[in-house]
Amino acid sequence: MSIRQSRPSVRDDTVAWWRPPERIPTAPVRGRLTGLAVAPMARRLGVRVALPDGRVLGGDDTRAPLMRVHHPAALYRRFGALGPIGFAESYQAGEWDADDLTALLTAVARHLRAIAPRPVLWLTRVQADRRRSPRTRNTREAAARHVRHHYDLPAELFALFLDETMTYSAAIFPADGAGRPVADEPGLAAAQVRKIDRLLDLAGVGPGTRLLETGTGWGGLAIAAARRGADVHTITLSVNQCEAARRRAAEAGVADRVRVQRCDYRDIRPTTTGGYDAVVSAEMLEAVGPEFWPDYFATLDRLLAPGGRAAVQTITMDHHDMLANREKDTWIRRYIFPGGLIPSVPAIEAACRPTRLRVRRAGSYGPHYAATLRLWRKRFEQHADEVAALGFDPAFQRTWRLYLAYSEAGFAAGYLDVEHLLLDRAS
Repeated sequence: MSIRQSRPSVRDDTVAWWRPPERIPTAPVRGRLTGLAVAPMARRLGVRVALPDGRVLGGDDTRAPLMRVHHPAALYRRFGALGPIGFAESYQAGEWDADDLTALLTAVARHLRAIAPRPVLWLTRVQADRRRSPRTRNTREAAARHVRHHYDLPAELFALFLDETMTYSAAIFPADGAGRPVADEPGLAAAQVRKIDRLLDLAGVGPGTRLLETGTGWGGLAIAAARRGADVHTITLSVNQCEAARRRAAEAGVADRVRVQRCDYRDIRPTTTGGYDAVVSAEMLEAVGPEFWPDYFATLDRLLAPGGRAAVQTITMDHHDMLANREKDTWIRRYIFPGGLIPSVPAIEAACRPTRLRVRRAGSYGPHYAATLRLWRKRFEQHADEVAALGFDPAFQRTWRLYLAYSEAGFAAGYLDVEHLLLDRAS
């Protein structure tokens, strides 16, 4: 299926949002304190830090992940002034590298609550714990802007690391005897089909089902549902994805059963009287924003027919971690997903409480997402020359390499999970 798109080359863009600030923060005291804390931090995390003068801090275990620091003073000042945001921006700027970036970040993710000694944490929080900007609230205008930031990048970029289904969410692989995913690149497309089928089965989608999908992507789920005989209304805020999904539905011969609409979820109007029999959403909830989770679920409640079902795939995190991150400025919000927040299951249950929706957990797949991201990251790195040919500079490639490794580490460490939730609408 075609994924060509009409957006101009990224070379025509005037703002390279993926470049970190060139100006290194002036934070001499915090920088010096960070430098003094590197050795104990490395030991606590179980990693090694190689400095330009030949010293290796953190212990003698050569199996431990190795971080190679090229510009220590710059790294220390960024981290001292901005905490984890500065640590990530330092990588974007090329001030440090790692022999195995995912292994290093997984070690960090396993110790997120104790990354540095208390005095250093206190000093970095003086400046680093900034509240997120009001501009990141996902109002109608802001939500469209935030979607363009990520999903209206050229479709050719995503095609370089996704499989042929163009599915940009966690796959579900076969499992071994211990329940661990058996994941390899040739099996990625089948694993995505397995995930789509599981969501459609959960929602009870079959011939004649009036189905709403929130978050079209490039149309893979909508096409699969239409092939089951469902009548599909799918919405997205992405210009590129909307065009691509319409084209792919036509190429698949199901355009008469798939209506792709560029629309905010708050503005959905049912295509038929009586509402929808089912709603399916794969990792769109994370982009809604915490202030609007009640609005989102109230919308599903309004649109579902009595007895209808919604199947939702969403990334989740521990409730206390979600609360701690809710109002923070974070690296992922600055550079990758502005306006978003990963929910917790209790937060979803609370948002559904005023509605007629009953939430049931139907499976969790965190290790499968780690495996999915590992394959995406591997493909992204293999196609570095093609990424550059699209007009993306080394800073972009470092930013996205960090994004993919950062996400994989979150699932590998158990800090993040991905859930299938079934929402029944009472009569």
